[in-house]
Amino acid sequence: MGQALFYHLTRHPLEATLPMLLEKSLQRGWRVVVRGTDEGRLQWLDQKLWLGPEEGFLPHGLAGGPHDADQPVLLTTAESSPNGAGCLMAIDGAAVSETEVEALERVCILFDGHDQAAVQHARGQWKALTGAGASAQYWSEESGRWQMKAES
Repeated sequence: MGQALFYHLTRHPLEATLPMLLEKSLQRGWRVVVRGTDEGRLQWLDQKLWLGPEEGFLPHGLAGGPHDADQPVLLTTAESSPNGAGCLMAIDGAAVSETEVEALERVCILFDGHDQAAVQHARGQWKALTGAGASAQYWSEESGRWQMKAES
């Protein structure tokens, strides 16, 4: 059974935090699906990942290409996982189900702490997932480093 980890972004933006989490997931041998809600935003994120340092390059692709199943990291708006991901990273309020938390090794929900609508949405996701029996942790970077602040 997996676990949902909520990442409250207050010091570093998504484009700085996501590569760190992706790298850790790949080191564990997991393929990853990054699920967003807007194709344009995923295209922007794709460009940010391509422009990272060569030594930290993260192999990835946008969903819809001929090699989706081969991608270690696949960016998509779909609720499917054509690359056989063991980890789901939900951004920008993308939906996550309790069934996915149970089936996957890990589910990460990243949300912008400076956007009150995003914070409220994440709180709703926490209540829904933990209320359904999913294991969850809440992580904050408010102190300057990532610390677990709550667990259910």
